[in-house]
Amino acid sequence: MQLAQKTIEKSEEEWEQILTPEQYHVLRQKGTERPFSGNLYYNKEKGVYTCAACGQELFSSNTKFESGSGWPSFYDVISSDRVRLKEDTSYFMNRIEVVCSRCGSHLGHVFEDGPAPTGKRYCINSVSLNFKKEGGESKKGEEEK
Repeated sequence: MQLAQKTIEKSEEEWEQILTPEQYHVLRQKGTERPFSGNLYYNKEKGVYTCAACGQELFSSNTKFESGSGWPSFYDVISSDRVRLKEDTSYFMNRIEVVCSRCGSHLGHVFEDGPAPTGKRYCINSVSLNFKKEGGESKKGEEEK
């Protein structure tokens, strides 16, 4: 596992040039992808899920589980310093937003209805993630266009 890295700061114009339109909408504008639409929702391979914006390692495939929600779900992060949790009261709901600690990008939300041992469900947009397969190959969380 890599160590948490120095914070990345970019202008929104720079992010818009680096990310695809869908990634920009989710990661920088706090959007949500359609359920069951991302490639990584169905991924069953062993490896590490990274932030699609900055590459920081966030989740292990060992903590991924099938929640039925339509988004990749994990019961724990690789390390607590990899994400920041923020109160989110948008859309008349009380939720906890999950953001990448390195670049501040929106990843999804965490809920208290996950499995043991944590009881947490990190419900993460597939488009917010890339996947590094054990042994090297990478996958993006976006639908193939």
